[in-house]
Amino acid sequence: MNSTPAVLAVLGDLLAAAAPDDRGALWQLAEQGRELDANLVRLPPGAEVGEHQEDVLDVLLVVLEGDGRLTPGGGEPLALSPTTVMWLPRTSRRSLAAGPDGLAYLTVHRRRPGLRIRSAPAAAVTYEGGEAPCALDRVCPECGRMAQESAPKYCSECGGRFPGR
Repeated sequence: MNSTPAVLAVLGDLLAAAAPDDRGALWQLAEQGRELDANLVRLPPGAEVGEHQEDVLDVLLVVLEGDGRLTPGGGEPLALSPTTVMWLPRTSRRSLAAGPDGLAYLTVHRRRPGLRIRSAPAAAVTYEGGEAPCALDRVCPECGRMAQESAPKYCSECGGRFPGR
């Protein structure tokens, strides 16, 4: 493990270089030996990430560009604009919606431990996994909607195919 600080990305440059139709995770922290995960995410105008819940991790969300709203499960929508910093406590339910100019944000949270493959007990199968960090693998790259399935092949909203499936 390298313990020397390093510039990993300039988020403004990444956003400026992205094509207008690029959406989803534009950058992810991928350094070996890290204890954090981070994602630069962009939603196109009007796109939504459906209501979901992170059961294991607190998430810090920092808005970089655009605007939108975060709606806590059962609560009133909270406005999102550049420089807004939100704490999303574990077990909290929430949905996101981009405004007319889209929404770009950074999420940061503790890194999930890697999944291990091992034999299931003969009597029962136990759940040991979890969804991918921030559930980005369930956000449709075409319309930005959050899939309810854990490994969707096609978006139930627009019919777009999820990459690599």
